Amino acid sequence: MADAPLLEIKGVTSTVRTGAGRHTILAGVDLTVASGEIVGLAGGSGSGKTTLARAVLRLIDIESGSILFEGRELTRLRGGALRQIRPRLQMVFQDPMAAFNPRARVERLIGDPLRIWQSASGMDRRRRIAELLDTVGLPERLLGRYPHELSGGQRQRVAIARALATDPALIVLDEPVSALDVSVRAQILNLLLDIRERRGTALLFIAHDLAVMAAFCDRLCVMDQGRIVESGSPHALVAAPQAEMTRFLVEAVPKMKF
Repeated sequence: MADAPLLEIKGVTSTVRTGAGRHTILAGVDLTVASGEIVGLAGGSGSGKTTLARAVLRLIDIESGSILFEGRELTRLRGGALRQIRPRLQMVFQDPMAAFNPRARVERLIGDPLRIWQSASGMDRRRRIAELLDTVGLPERLLGRYPHELSGGQRQRVAIARALATDPALIVLDEPVSALDVSVRAQILNLLLDIRERRGTALLFIAHDLAVMAAFCDRLCVMDQGRIVESGSPHALVAAPQAEMTRFLVEAVPKMKF
């Protein structure tokens, strides 16, 4: 019998109330992510990608459907049970500055998850912080710096180190490289591939750039108007897109060659 998916989303629906009534954001979404798999979630603005990510992380509630993580129904977890599973699910945002405390130095930014979730002592925490810095390719001399003193690529590496601090099984990445220069973007993507290889961490990678996703993801899902309209091998979807949104995303990337 095949192993159950690490993450299994079934029929997830979410709506918001507006002046004109209720507006559907997610409309019966189905999605799976296996352990160690990199799944890309593509789509235009307003397609529901970020809302789905926030639902997976229990940052928002859904109206119907099921979200299973490591065999447990996330939507039913409360209190201590939810707190127990949160370290296994982490997120990296497009703009780390918006997620960082601007008054906290790098040492604290990375160390806080260790203190909160693992109750690491001062000495153990410093050792783990040094290991995490090494994992993401940053020198220890940056520990005393504030976020605004780092480059964009360095900030994103700190964000990844912080996400790795709790040894998660799944990291959700919401447009993690779209604000970076091309050369830095490649470095961050290679870092994420290396982390998957060494740690077996699964990644749910949200973006709109199919050129990046085809080179990076094991599988690609395309969203449009709150639904997944196409999924499969990234190269197959790019070579022969079937859904209108997939064709739109392919045409938005000039001279794609695979």
